[in-house]
Amino acid sequence: MKRKLAVIGNGMAGVRCVEEIYRLSPDAFEITIIGDEPHPNYNRIMLSKVLQGDTSITDITINEFSWYKERGIRLLLGEKAVRIDAGSKKIFLESGMTIPYDELILATGSSAFTPSIPGIHKSGVTAFRNIKDCETMIEASESYRRAAVIGGGLLGLEAARGLLNLGMEVHVVHNASYLMNRQLDTMSADMLKRELMKQGMRFWMEKRTEKIIGRKRAEGLQFSDGTKLVADLIVLAVGISPNIAIAAHSGIVTNRAIVVDDYMRTSVPHIYAVGECAEHDETVYGLVAPLYEQGKVLARVLTGADTAPYKGSIPYSMLKVSGVDVFSAGDIQGDVEVALQQYNGLHGTYKKVTVRGGRIAGAVLYGDSSEGMKLLDYLKKKTPAEVLLEQAVGPGTGGADAAVIAMADHETVCSCNGVSKGAIVKAIAEDNLQSVEQIRDKTKASGSCGGCKQLVGAVLACALAGAIGAAKKVTPICGCTPLGHEEVKEAIIKRVYTDSAQVREELGWSKADGCFVCRAAIPYYMGMVDEGNRDGADHEDYEDRILGNVREVFFNTKDIQLPYPVRTEMSENYLQPSDVLVRDFGLAAVPAGWEVYVGGHAEHPVKQAQLLAVEAEEDMALQLAAACVQWYRESAYYGERPWKWLERIGLQPLREKLLDRENQEELLNRWQAAERTEMAWSGK
Repeated sequence: MKRKLAVIGNGMAGVRCVEEIYRLSPDAFEITIIGDEPHPNYNRIMLSKVLQGDTSITDITINEFSWYKERGIRLLLGEKAVRIDAGSKKIFLESGMTIPYDELILATGSSAFTPSIPGIHKSGVTAFRNIKDCETMIEASESYRRAAVIGGGLLGLEAARGLLNLGMEVHVVHNASYLMNRQLDTMSADMLKRELMKQGMRFWMEKRTEKIIGRKRAEGLQFSDGTKLVADLIVLAVGISPNIAIAAHSGIVTNRAIVVDDYMRTSVPHIYAVGECAEHDETVYGLVAPLYEQGKVLARVLTGADTAPYKGSIPYSMLKVSGVDVFSAGDIQGDVEVALQQYNGLHGTYKKVTVRGGRIAGAVLYGDSSEGMKLLDYLKKKTPAEVLLEQAVGPGTGGADAAVIAMADHETVCSCNGVSKGAIVKAIAEDNLQSVEQIRDKTKASGSCGGCKQLVGAVLACALAGAIGAAKKVTPICGCTPLGHEEVKEAIIKRVYTDSAQVREELGWSKADGCFVCRAAIPYYMGMVDEGNRDGADHEDYEDRILGNVREVFFNTKDIQLPYPVRTEMSENYLQPSDVLVRDFGLAAVPAGWEVYVGGHAEHPVKQAQLLAVEAEEDMALQLAAACVQWYRESAYYGERPWKWLERIGLQPLREKLLDRENQEELLNRWQAAERTEMAWSGK
């Protein structure tokens, strides 16, 4: 018998979690979704586009009624849940209906924050939070001409742009000295303000509203400094308040929002929370990407699949106003240093990147946000600031096309839905996609906040022009993923993963548990990254310690992790024949000293080992051979034999790498660290 799953909230977070649950285990639950609006699941973030006239209500609907019906989901709309009895596992609705559950997800979202201002409840005052608010503003524009938007943040500016499009005279009232003061610095905010003034917006900065004037209907604002602003429509855009009343009344621990742990569990068993109503590690997220990340974790918890814990998200913002391109992520103020700051007056672009402790901490882009997703990826992976020197491209000089061409296939284009460049390019090629809308429908890229739409368009343009695309054919690691060894290795190197399950989930494995091939390969690559983060041997006694163990380990390579089991040979008498030339790694005594060989193979196909170098002393030959094994460990693909590895990387590049004494010493340091760790694990 199916377990009963109830979801209070028909918004983006709750329904996305249900989508993930259905994908992982379609027959696990009998699902009921309770929503207080009369509409099916829609994209609340795109309401600004509806108001601006760029799209319709139908276009922002994520799941039509048919979607629920096809999956056997019971959808209760226009219903308000008022109480939960955790003891009997029942939900009581305002209409008198009772809904039983085995597992319950609270996805109640948030409401527009209503400040304590006299007159706030007058007719003519509205928030900008849902479809009804949007319809109220459109209706008001037909009878009135002057609007005031309280709030110069992201939502306030999007509402203001929509009201301009509706033909209204728009005044934006903000209590700070510059716009979007939580996301921008003064430079980018000033550029933004100048552009919006050109579009027709008028600004009242550092103004605090004391009351809303008017007898029966709002007629304007009075500020604390005694000045007044006449307006027929007042729009509130000053923040959100998590909807936690039902949780608080039902004995569930709340703070600013419903308190959850790393697996989205509340204080009451079998009750979970995701989205804007959830508070994780004292943080409440109002952006779609974190909400989707929470939903994925919870879906795996409820279906019994392995999952890494939710450890928080990097907040980022993209302003969705026609003619304006703004991106902001991470920390751009406070205890950070400015690592990069570029202004191009000709192109009207600005770029600023901050660092903390030598690692990228925040970024602001104005006028060209094509590098936004790459910088966000750096933030998530806590990338060292040195990468900025490698990737330095001035704003406005390359644009979206240059950013797309520079991206690796595994890099994220749509952060909300976790869609990579490679996934988009593959979809374009396989399904002959010709528009951003087709890409959205196929991959979900640009289907949530819409901030990546420009970048998705650039990927499409580059793919259709042949600048990117089906490129080189990559042999997948296994049947669970289209990704090759190099792509997976690079992803693991750039990001700290807690376990193999998280790697498989975030890189889009088709099988949550993987197969015997990738279950071995992923831990190997993670282990090599972990080794690279450890300190090697101290330089003072480096030679004494390395030479004391290298001979023993060289002839007993099972004591260290390797991409493939190898065979080694050492011939100490050049007058007697040996198998050095058909071994993976070998040393042979010769009159001039010692020859070091690599890449032999005694079975089919038989391969003769290649001469790497000749060393005068045995110790130096042993060190070179050990460094070669270590480089094989670090750069070979899991399951790749040494002869195949050598054919792939080439003998000459290998010599250049290993005959550089500094490189050789670093490799030997890492060899020694790995050998010590393996010995410790084995108890030797």
